[in-house]
Amino acid sequence: MTNPAPTIRRCIASTLIVSCATMGLPMTAHAGIVSTDAVQSSAATASDPSTAPLAQRAQVTAFLQRADVRQALQQQGVQADAAVQRVNAMSDAEVAQLAGRIDHAPAGGDVLGMLFTIFIILLVTDILGLTKVFPFTRSVR
Repeated sequence: MTNPAPTIRRCIASTLIVSCATMGLPMTAHAGIVSTDAVQSSAATASDPSTAPLAQRAQVTAFLQRADVRQALQQQGVQADAAVQRVNAMSDAEVAQLAGRIDHAPAGGDVLGMLFTIFIILLVTDILGLTKVFPFTRSVR
């Protein structure tokens, strides 16, 4: 009887490679139904400058006005003006969370980090003898 361990390991390594390679693909957004009460409370928050975090709203709006961001939104099928209108309808907490994400977002994405992760995974699987991708590695088996 043959040993099923190499087949299972090869399957796991292939699955990891595919899953790591697809981590960088863009996610799609889906709109849902919004109740009238939620819209009214958002509109009241947006129209009352004493309660709205104006600096954070201005930061998010300025981010959405950038040419590269507008182009990325267009590629995803989102109109930039509609995105600005949605930001104006957000609650204070949502705007604060979005502004925090903008502050911590990497410039140009984290493509280099993803490529480095894939390289490390392939290197480890090569050393363990599960794959043979790099000619400079020797298997421990």
